[in-house]
Amino acid sequence: MKKGLVLLVLLAIVLSACGGAGGGGANGAPRVDWKVSISGAVSKPLTLTYADLAKRPQATLKDVVMRRSQGEETKNSWSGPTLEAILKDAGVSSKATGITCLAKDGYAMKMTMDDIKNAIIALKQDDQWIDTDTKSGPVRMLAPDKTANFWVGQLVEIKVTE
Repeated sequence: MKKGLVLLVLLAIVLSACGGAGGGGANGAPRVDWKVSISGAVSKPLTLTYADLAKRPQATLKDVVMRRSQGEETKNSWSGPTLEAILKDAGVSSKATGITCLAKDGYAMKMTMDDIKNAIIALKQDDQWIDTDTKSGPVRMLAPDKTANFWVGQLVEIKVTE
């Protein structure tokens, strides 16, 4: 009887550490089948899974004003790995002039290196994981110094240009 209770307690501890019976990912991240590739003017092209992104150090941008093209504004906090760190790991060219972000639906946005100085690959909005069912989730390229129409939801690729 004691062995069974001990095994049950150990199983509960293991499941808790793994995020419960359904199993979450790193930092309590949901398990999401998503990949973002970094290509173009880089020496080490990368393909990062959602779990890879969630395991990286997370930067939090507080009170970011989302300015839409029609003038309406909202303030939110966003969290995710910095684009600068990801590009560094990919070996971004010293001659890089910008990036093109591609969304799952084919939408593309070109930005200069100055445009993306404070950018993150957002996984959380207001301390909540971005919902996989939204048009902007689960991974969003967020450039806080630019209007929201520069941000790219459902990000699948970043192409570095020279």
